[in-house]
Amino acid sequence: MTEDIYPCLWFDGKAKAAAEFYCSIFKNSKILSENPMVVIFELNGRKHMGLNGGPMFNFNEAVSFVVTCADQAEIDYYWEKLTENGQESMCGWLKDQFGVSWQVVPSILGELMSDPTKVGRVSNAFMQMKKFDIEKLRNA
Repeated sequence: MTEDIYPCLWFDGKAKAAAEFYCSIFKNSKILSENPMVVIFELNGRKHMGLNGGPMFNFNEAVSFVVTCADQAEIDYYWEKLTENGQESMCGWLKDQFGVSWQVVPSILGELMSDPTKVGRVSNAFMQMKKFDIEKLRNA
């Protein structure tokens, strides 16, 4: 295989607007090429395709993008940007204004969930949260 595997996101005529939105949020991001049907763009150096496919299909939570954050400031930044005209959900999940699902999670979550003495309390704590609060997770 000579080419990378990358996602193709089906939009209802808003592929360029979505690509511009995402590129404005993530560092090291840019639109690589575009035509009326397809926009190729990079997010954090990773290739994506936006397809103007029409209204036949919609996004759902079966596929989501995970944004791993080093600290609370990063969580707050990505949460604020991605929920702009979007929808908050529980446990760090959200839908952006285009209906794409995202998980904005702290990088420390795996470590906290690996501690058998904390896993239940940490799980109970984040099940009550929309946006993750690292301090509350650490104190659980």
